[in-house]
Amino acid sequence: MTPDKPLRADARRNRARVLEAAEQLFDEVGSSVSTEEIAKRAGVGIGTVFRHFPTKEDLLKAILKARLERLTADAERLADEGAAETAFFEFCTRLVDQAARQKTVVDLLAREGAAFQTDKPIHGLQGVVERLLRRAQQAGAVRPEVGTPEVMALLVALCQAALNPGWTEDLRHRTLAIVVAGLRPTTRVT
Repeated sequence: MTPDKPLRADARRNRARVLEAAEQLFDEVGSSVSTEEIAKRAGVGIGTVFRHFPTKEDLLKAILKARLERLTADAERLADEGAAETAFFEFCTRLVDQAARQKTVVDLLAREGAAFQTDKPIHGLQGVVERLLRRAQQAGAVRPEVGTPEVMALLVALCQAALNPGWTEDLRHRTLAIVVAGLRPTTRVT
């Protein structure tokens, strides 16, 4: 399969089924999932899995790419349609929750020796983060002196922290609430 040759419709469907099955199984079972289990869940033969993803690393990178594309599309919808006062904070929460769900995939990539860091896909979101931030600032929901570099640094740190086993959903949300409070404009009591 060459990059310049488009996949047939049935091959595209099979590839999508393999990705969906692999993503579900990594989330459900963890890193011990076998290629055979993925093929069975996808309803394809093992050869189909290897034809689309010759190595486990290829499959894991494809899962992360698909998740990033969904997250970016979601962020763009929020930037276009969400309430300016809340869309930025809603995106931050979704991003950190997504990172926590990706733990198995990120751990597997690290163990397989892939040159992958969680900040790379997050960095690709910088443009939409900047749009969300500007809208929130224009609505008065975020302090005007906060810049995109600071927000990206906070998001990367929160996503990295979300990968830790001790970070429960409740702890993630409490920590994010503290960060959000720090981003909001301060009101002075006179």
